[in-house]
Amino acid sequence: MLFNIYNKQKKIFLKVLPLVLFFILPLVACPLWGQVVQKKQLTEADYHLWGELYLDKIAPNEKWVSFKMNYASGQDTLFVRNTTGTITYHFPLADQSVFTKDNLFICQIKEDLHTLNLQTGKKDIIPQVSEYSYSFSNNLLLLFKISSQNKSTLILKSPLGKTQREIADVTKFSLSPDGRQLIYNLFDNGKNSVLLTDLKNPAISKLLLTGGQQNYNNFTWQKEGKAVAFYAKSDSRSIESLLFYNLENDKLFELNPDKEPGLPVGSSIVDHSMNNIVIADDLQKVFFYLKTTLKPEISQTDSKVEIWNTNDKWIYPQEQVFGNFEQRAKVFLWQPMLKKSTPITTNELPAIMLSGNKQYAVLSNPKAYEPQFDFEGNRDFYAMNLNTYEKSIFLSGQSGFYLDLVPSPGGRYIAYFKKKNWWVYDLELKTHTDLTSKIGVSFAGKVHALKSDSAFGNPGWSDGDSEILLYDDFDIWAIKADGSSAKRLTQGRELGIKYRIAKKSNISLGRFIYDGQILDNYDLTKQMILQAEGADGKEGYYSWNKSTGEKPIFYDDSYMDQINYSSKKQRFFCMEQKFNMPPRIISKESSSAIKPIFQSNQQHYNYYWGRSELIHFQNSKKQNLKGVLYYPANFNPQKKYPMIVNIYETQSNDLHKYSNPTLYNEPGYNPALFTSQGYFLFLPDIVHENGNVGPSSTDCVVAGTEKVLELGLVDSQKIALMGHSFGGYETVFIANHTPLFATAIASGAITDLNSMFYSVGWNTMKPEMWRFATEEWRLDGKTPLANREDFDRNSPLESIDKLQIPLLMWSGKEDTQVDWHQSIEYYLALRRLGKKSIMLLYPKEGHSLTNPINQKDLTTRVLQWFAYYLKDDKTTEWINNGMQ
Repeated sequence: MLFNIYNKQKKIFLKVLPLVLFFILPLVACPLWGQVVQKKQLTEADYHLWGELYLDKIAPNEKWVSFKMNYASGQDTLFVRNTTGTITYHFPLADQSVFTKDNLFICQIKEDLHTLNLQTGKKDIIPQVSEYSYSFSNNLLLLFKISSQNKSTLILKSPLGKTQREIADVTKFSLSPDGRQLIYNLFDNGKNSVLLTDLKNPAISKLLLTGGQQNYNNFTWQKEGKAVAFYAKSDSRSIESLLFYNLENDKLFELNPDKEPGLPVGSSIVDHSMNNIVIADDLQKVFFYLKTTLKPEISQTDSKVEIWNTNDKWIYPQEQVFGNFEQRAKVFLWQPMLKKSTPITTNELPAIMLSGNKQYAVLSNPKAYEPQFDFEGNRDFYAMNLNTYEKSIFLSGQSGFYLDLVPSPGGRYIAYFKKKNWWVYDLELKTHTDLTSKIGVSFAGKVHALKSDSAFGNPGWSDGDSEILLYDDFDIWAIKADGSSAKRLTQGRELGIKYRIAKKSNISLGRFIYDGQILDNYDLTKQMILQAEGADGKEGYYSWNKSTGEKPIFYDDSYMDQINYSSKKQRFFCMEQKFNMPPRIISKESSSAIKPIFQSNQQHYNYYWGRSELIHFQNSKKQNLKGVLYYPANFNPQKKYPMIVNIYETQSNDLHKYSNPTLYNEPGYNPALFTSQGYFLFLPDIVHENGNVGPSSTDCVVAGTEKVLELGLVDSQKIALMGHSFGGYETVFIANHTPLFATAIASGAITDLNSMFYSVGWNTMKPEMWRFATEEWRLDGKTPLANREDFDRNSPLESIDKLQIPLLMWSGKEDTQVDWHQSIEYYLALRRLGKKSIMLLYPKEGHSLTNPINQKDLTTRVLQWFAYYLKDDKTTEWINNGMQ
């Protein structure tokens, strides 16, 4: 009995321990704080104490900040802390948080809405809230409640005041983007109605339509809240009509395909997962999807044979997933005032972007130059005037990569990157202007992993589309759309600092309308926040304005991200971390000193930990490279340590990243575990040479490792090599070509370039040949048929007979990123050669492991393998069975 009581108490203690460490301890006066703590060795029993920190929201008055600690155990907690003191509130398992206009804090825990008055500390709970919204402009809460009797009610109330209105039988509701209008579907007495409420006067609703059997939903607002469109759906969930309401002229329009003479007979409106409905800024145009043909049903007695023709534009699986343009829904333009509907995309031109003001459509066919063997092939682009429907080609043979052709926010221009320079096409004047070729600075370079040079980027435009903003390697440029002037806004090149426009942590990146990216306008007469990255390993954020240029907000030998601030921009918040400092939230106001707000994982300081150092080295071609060296915990300079070298491509930006110790790792790799168990860990940067990716990887990795050996801290006989995915390819190749390493672990590896070239990437549904053109292997269109020596020179399988060290491989048996049969090929070749090796295959796993049981198993085996070969711990039975 006593034993059971003890176990229950122990379980309760372990559950609340994270809260004790991260909530209670920092708030109480303790004589031990500030004293030297006797550090101890990190063990597996301690790993559960660590959690992940996320910056959440900033109060309008900038005096409160919310953040979240997430744990592997699921004991996640949302905190609210005062930025000028230490007052802290916590909400276990909460999400969907908001600070109101009057600085009340609200969050949701399951179906309970929690409110906190930050002035008084009073907490309230509103039960049975399944969904809520908050109108900042009117300081109103919209609470959607469903009772135990399945009765739904929408409640409108001020956060600190009384309920202003209760609306029964609401099934769907939507708040306009500006927070001023509410639209909702009401189901009463077997009939649906749609009503609109101006939240300045929430007691009154305007009836838009009533009496329908359809259910009205998918409310989609024009970006400024001036109009709204929605579907009328039948009981079978099919869309019967599209409705559009213009708030400015108080008119409602309906489009019913069955009654619209201009639409094909039997056509139907379809609900797409993205961009279902788009409303133009002029409130005259509504874009929607219409399916005009149905795919014929296949009888159960019909054969399921797949017909693969070599003269098809795309191979069969790619066509089934991304093609079949004849069967796919088309984008139509509805002009309610003109009572007109017009198809915009067609079978011949199925891809679409819209200009920023949605007065033009940019159309293309991704199959135009197929079959070709890049990931995104070139295509021709057409501009369609959506008022006249005139269409003409304006760009031929242009890259289809989404970052290489982007509409301007104002709508007049299309910016595109071609032949290493930026151009703009003026949609009104129908002219092309080369913007960058005469500036004397390159706007292309190394940007994306495992890819040749590409555009540094186009983050947006100045207000009114006056100037396009472009990145070079270091700086931000503002260039007139007609090319008449080009201004460099920052001075990063002189300082060795790369500047980029920073996004707030709660702003989503990569916004799209159809196939086109949405860019922002920036007022260059006002302050901009920049992200900064120095060549010396420093990182942080700067403030920029036209008169003073860039000034640091946070900039140090740290990794900083998740910047956030209120509209005042007087106090800034961000996350800071180092390899030997867990992530913390810091703040800064004008010229004052940086103030720590919250330190996560305080228990870190009770344990021995490593540190990180930037290593500079040169390869054989005298190229200057960097690498990150992590030191073992409780480092003793009088001792020589074993070392693990982890490889991929550029990793020096991991210099200051903190690593939580855990056995649950998708690729079995964890820097905190390696360093805590007495290993150096080295991450060298690799520069891949076109056509010689394997040899150049070997050159860089060997040069970097030898540079570390010069420090005299590493046992040269106890160095291991490891890599995953492309790093797995590099690992097996390098292991064949140098005696420097005692052992290697390669996972998800490409081992045979010849068979890889002739395989299908089942995650992309494309032939893997694209990886051999301008991407990973950069063989510039060469094939094994005509250039076998180039493939053999870079293929690990062709040099496998040179392997002299023990090799561990692993793969998921459902890996669609890298075919797991690549690992099988290598295993069988090793077996045929009589070489000792072990391969781990994980059923029902992909390129990285997602099952926690398998994650723990893999990490444990990785640690055992390194202990076996780098520490001479020969006690592991599964290794003995396979390698002795």
